[in-house]
Amino acid sequence: MKKFITLIIAALLVAAVAAPSFAGDKKKVKLAYVEWDCATATTNVLKAVLEERMGYECEIIPVAAAAMWQAVGSGDVDAMATAWLPVTHADYLKRVNKDVVNLGPIVSGAKLGWAVPKYVTVNSIADLNKYADKFDDKIIGIDPGAGLMKLSEDAIEKYGLDKFELMEGSGATMTAALSDAIKKNEWIVVTAWSPHWMFGRWDLKYLNDPKKVLGEEETINTIVRKGLKADMPEVYAFLDKFSWKDAGQLQMVMAWNQDKGADPYENAKRFIRENKAQVDTWLK
Repeated sequence: MKKFITLIIAALLVAAVAAPSFAGDKKKVKLAYVEWDCATATTNVLKAVLEERMGYECEIIPVAAAAMWQAVGSGDVDAMATAWLPVTHADYLKRVNKDVVNLGPIVSGAKLGWAVPKYVTVNSIADLNKYADKFDDKIIGIDPGAGLMKLSEDAIEKYGLDKFELMEGSGATMTAALSDAIKKNEWIVVTAWSPHWMFGRWDLKYLNDPKKVLGEEETINTIVRKGLKADMPEVYAFLDKFSWKDAGQLQMVMAWNQDKGADPYENAKRFIRENKAQVDTWLK
């Protein structure tokens, strides 16, 4: 039943971005993204360049991860720049591989894992069962459609963490729970990824993953629909050249977006103003 409901939700999300479709419109670009902090920062920078520097209208559409991949594969959106590869989104890529083009990494050094505050004395996922009560028998997760959540379910099974429950939520509810636990000096384990602003705000550490269930270092890639190069060669060329200098640069913009009252699009415009030379290389 749960799987059926998930499929219905994904279908509704795809329908939301499918009509009317402007993917072939020369002056309007559609980008899909999941409302993770890294994806929000990147997608707004893409929108800012397309609109402020290139004269396009750009619509950015927040959806679940599965719907994002499906929308690019079906051509209902033009692109997305939040593909975690080669592991996290591998299943999504397999489903639409013949209908999309992988433009390669926008940043390297990406990582998934489970994180705890540094004052927590546990250092390995393999040791969590011994301290389940200190963690209130919970692993604080994010949105249920995320690849990280699927990998976390695999980790629970492969490490025999039968005392734990993986809690569904979102990136925002995860960081809120983390903030609250740290204020109270309580133990907490969260599903985590880098780059992420939380590693700059709090002293955190990844738990060792000796079975490598959660994968190793990854890249975040741009994926575009088949046909984009022919329909909008200028947009394709920009998306092909776009990349962050390093993970620290992306985390800087993510941190700006955490300020009270922050507007991610205004911060994206600030970034392209302050990094004109870098943006120019994307547009050559």
